[in-house]
Amino acid sequence: MSQEHGGRRRNEKGRERNRGGNRSFSSAAPAARKRKADPARLVAFEVLRAVSADDAYANLVLPTRLRRHQLDARDAGFATELTYGALRGQGLYDAVLSRCVDRPLKRLDAPVLDALRLGAHQLLAMRVPNHAALDETVALTRAEIGAGASGLVNAVLRKVSARSLEEWTRELTESVTDETARAAIAHSHPEWIVRALRQGLAAHGRGVDEIEALLAADNAPPVVNLVALPGLGDVDAVLARGGAAGTLAPDSVLYDGGDPSRIDAVAAGTVRVQDAGSQLVARALAAVPLEGEDSRWLDLCAGPGGKAALLGALAAQRGARLEANEVAPHRAALVENALAAVPEQAWGVVTGDGRRYGRGEAKFDRIMLDAPCSGLGALRRRPESRWRKAPGDIPELTGLQTDLLDAAVAALRPGGVLAYVTCSPHPAETTAVVLDALARHPKLKALDAEAALDAVALEPTGAGAVVPGRRGEPVPGARTAQLWPHVHATDAMFMAIFTLEP
Repeated sequence: MSQEHGGRRRNEKGRERNRGGNRSFSSAAPAARKRKADPARLVAFEVLRAVSADDAYANLVLPTRLRRHQLDARDAGFATELTYGALRGQGLYDAVLSRCVDRPLKRLDAPVLDALRLGAHQLLAMRVPNHAALDETVALTRAEIGAGASGLVNAVLRKVSARSLEEWTRELTESVTDETARAAIAHSHPEWIVRALRQGLAAHGRGVDEIEALLAADNAPPVVNLVALPGLGDVDAVLARGGAAGTLAPDSVLYDGGDPSRIDAVAAGTVRVQDAGSQLVARALAAVPLEGEDSRWLDLCAGPGGKAALLGALAAQRGARLEANEVAPHRAALVENALAAVPEQAWGVVTGDGRRYGRGEAKFDRIMLDAPCSGLGALRRRPESRWRKAPGDIPELTGLQTDLLDAAVAALRPGGVLAYVTCSPHPAETTAVVLDALARHPKLKALDAEAALDAVALEPTGAGAVVPGRRGEPVPGARTAQLWPHVHATDAMFMAIFTLEP
């Protein structure tokens, strides 16, 4: 049995049958053509399909596919580079492909477009010989989509291979006069994100001429960061496996030796994968001096639990107790799992809307508000996210951030310490929220967040910027802190620290 689909014939499995029309073939003779997909490329294809078809997150899908196909370390590394590289470069690769396909890309079947993106990344940005990139992508297409689609993929990728990445970029940008548009094409970012990051650089005291370096850093695969939970773990096992001691956050390790979950301490939860920026903001909150009681800590938006685990371990050392709140039950379960290695008397997980703390009577000594945000600071680790976000997302998020910050202020005891954190440098999510909070709460006082970071960092961060008042004058004694991928090799993590005057 076969069926017609969009003018093409498909068999009962949905694969294309041939066929008629102009056909283009692989360079290999028919008997030599591969009929099976290379396992590493198949993993990358499956992840891209999950991202495209199911709105999945690559960092969650990829590990499961690597385990399912039982790839060794070398093939797993190839699959990881191919997956994340194709997702990061999607905008640029689609621009290239649009020059090589005789129809709008939106008219291609989605699986074919994903295969083309994988082939383009191999041809333009990986150390894969052209013939191997072509033949293996055609074989993948034939095995997973159908023989008819493999002819199209072969023909298109031959056109892609005719130029280098530099030549394609030059051709695509030579007639573009707007700097933002040129940077968006060359560095494969949506234009609105390029503008937002440029504004973020200016708002946080850096030169807008750093935008090229920042965009390039977003496209560089990040090295895995790990942290040993204080009093519970150590990094010796990771160092023995080839890790390098972190230079920014204490008890941290940079690791590029494959899947870290295979290390016993990581599997046990006493050493955790966590960006150095996240490590620093958690340690900074815990280290700010305060007078009086210091036993009740709150992580207001705790999921998925990375900062909560570090705060819980620090609380355990000091006889304090962390309340970790998360609105989504499935994320609350992740928080419980993250805290499992921490002594149970030092923490508790609760599920509910964090805004309810503004209506309660409970008062906390230290509060972490890692607010839901656009995630523009983590584009290097979440490669598909840049293509999913839109400028219209920001106002809704800033409204939620404002409500949560109001709730945190209401739950903070006089003299306590509150950290407002976002993984975004967007001014609307950072400095604007801070200024609005200071205007709404006369007793709220901003502290020096850069000094708080530097007090726990292994080297000065240079991350500070003054808090400008409504008339442009600096708020006395107040500085925010903004980390950057191209400067600190961390996510673009923002932090402001407040106390509440009596």
